[in-house]
Amino acid sequence: MYLATTGRPDAPPAPSGVRRRVPGTVLALGAVSLVTDISSEMVTAVLPLYLVLGLGLSPLQFGLLDGLSTGATALVRLLGGATADRGGRHKQVGGLGYALSACSRIGLLLAGGATGWIATAITADRLGKGVRTAPRDALITLHSPPEDLGRAFGTHRAMDTTGALLGPLAAFALLWATADAYDAVFAVSFSVGAFGVLLWVLLVPGRTRGDGEAPVVPAVPRARGECAEPRARGRFLGGLLGGLRSPEYRRIVICAGILGAATIGDAFLYLLLQRRLAFDATWFPFLPLGAAAVYLLLAVPTGRLADRIGRRAPLLYGHGALLLAYGLLLAPLPDPVVLLGVLLLLGVFYAATDGVLMALAGPFLTEGRQASGLAVVQTAQALARVGAAVVFGAVWTASGPETALVAAVLALTAALCCAARLLPTTPSEPSERSD
Repeated sequence: MYLATTGRPDAPPAPSGVRRRVPGTVLALGAVSLVTDISSEMVTAVLPLYLVLGLGLSPLQFGLLDGLSTGATALVRLLGGATADRGGRHKQVGGLGYALSACSRIGLLLAGGATGWIATAITADRLGKGVRTAPRDALITLHSPPEDLGRAFGTHRAMDTTGALLGPLAAFALLWATADAYDAVFAVSFSVGAFGVLLWVLLVPGRTRGDGEAPVVPAVPRARGECAEPRARGRFLGGLLGGLRSPEYRRIVICAGILGAATIGDAFLYLLLQRRLAFDATWFPFLPLGAAAVYLLLAVPTGRLADRIGRRAPLLYGHGALLLAYGLLLAPLPDPVVLLGVLLLLGVFYAATDGVLMALAGPFLTEGRQASGLAVVQTAQALARVGAAVVFGAVWTASGPETALVAAVLALTAALCCAARLLPTTPSEPSERSD
């Protein structure tokens, strides 16, 4: 009974009617993410004001800095995932990512307004995030029973989002108390980030099994006619692409890219809201808090629902909520209805898709390839979203925001139709369609 309720990977399923606990490792990872997100969101919330208003950078310069660092983050996920899978080094690789992000705050302190050094510090922060994401999500997968992955990821994302809520509030409180001393924000952010690294070292286990041994990597049977590939798991490309042998996993990667390509960035949605409602710009940084609060409330219930009814449906319905948010921005409705509706639907979107996508992909990955497999899914989605942001911005510039939004509605509708056909069900749930 102990093994079944603690979430050990090798534990048998708990008897019917027994309420399983969230694994301790998931709670530890959630605590690290909560503290780290306080640190990172403190900087994220004030960085546009610091760069554009404080240092005088143009919006184009800020956009280029943000775009370059985001692209680097998407690509480095692959390296972090493949490296973590080699020898089960999830803790070491993830810890390196957390430490890199924390140290980037020192770079902001020492930059002294120099754009080049600021760009380096921002890139270091994003690289750290890219390196740690796949190993962290792999640890959640390894330490949770397959049938409870939705709840495990939901719990982690709820704790993570708590930090995302507290970070901006702490940053603006510091700016108010110190008369806009941005260095104070960076210094406190570094201290909080360093505490997150300490929690990672002390609380997160270094092994994925309770017996103290490194995980055993089973051999993958070769298809008929396939040439032998000795030590394929030790090779970078072999580790990254090995999961693509599964047709179900390939479908998930394709769908992540298709749906990501039809998803415009949150910043664009907030800009559209500010443009339509014409509220004072000082309230703009607080818009993400509304969506984050909804995400926080719904992350765990949605994860548990996904475990019960299957993860495919919540993922599709979550993107449907985003489609409704696009429609609200075009609808002739009262401004308060549009504001509350968009923030509510955006929170529902993240609650139903962020952790659920990882929970959907996890059961299709063989042992020893969890981090690299999840990294491929995350990278496909991230790169597609970068492309979507560029296209949306270009259409907005050329034809106006309404035209761009209509194009986004059509693109997301088409992407949902494709994903509804392609997305597989998880191995433990009944098939929702016939192929």
